[in-house]
Amino acid sequence: MKLVSWNINGIRAILKKDFLENIAKMDPDIFCLQETKAQVEDVKTVAQLLPEYHSYINSSKGRKGYSGTAIFSKKEPLNVVYDLGYEEHDQEGRVITVEYHDFFLVNVYTPNSGQGLNRLDYRQTWDGVFLKHLKSLEEKKPVVLCGDLNVAHQEIDIARAKQNYNKSAGYTQQEIDGFSNYLDHGFVDTFRHFNPEEVKYTYWNYMFNSRSRNVGWRIDYFLVSSSILDKVSGVGIHNEYEGSDHCPVELMVKLMC
Repeated sequence: MKLVSWNINGIRAILKKDFLENIAKMDPDIFCLQETKAQVEDVKTVAQLLPEYHSYINSSKGRKGYSGTAIFSKKEPLNVVYDLGYEEHDQEGRVITVEYHDFFLVNVYTPNSGQGLNRLDYRQTWDGVFLKHLKSLEEKKPVVLCGDLNVAHQEIDIARAKQNYNKSAGYTQQEIDGFSNYLDHGFVDTFRHFNPEEVKYTYWNYMFNSRSRNVGWRIDYFLVSSSILDKVSGVGIHNEYEGSDHCPVELMVKLMC
């Protein structure tokens, strides 16, 4: 089974940039989107263009055109849950959890710590609450987590580590520790597990021609419960696909929907 995750930085914008053609080329069984920047009804109009997929959409409740997530699945899941169940964390449409026969799939767009790190404290709280969500699911079934986690975990995951460390959102020690906490609690960063020394990025700032110079960050992930690591048959970062400031990431896994 092939799963794809992609921060598309606006579903309206990427539709003009071969998005449907790229999805057809990748042909995932399930694909997850982050930063749709659209309301539920707007994303449903895109879902109509993908009739082979069932669609599950979450959007920002108060601030339109902001955040948002979606899951498209060829097979209908057993259950779907939106958000985390906490009002203070459920206003921005950042989480969708779907249940399949063998596993839970969680799609997340983790909050950015913001300009001047003004949201770093909130981000730390979020990481703790979100980990509790993952562990509560794991009591029932293994978990596959995907999305834009808004953190480069190690120096190998960011082109300019020294210049950004403890200065830029996404590469502070607090955020790094938050990600490490997922690993300490039994989740595995699949790309890094199978490619311990490969330098490959998933995000490039639109400014300064960062993508053409490959000055990037690896902040988009597939994490899995360690109990199903042996079911992972392939991982990938598809930086050949453009249309966003992020590229798609892929997981091949031997699990039943």
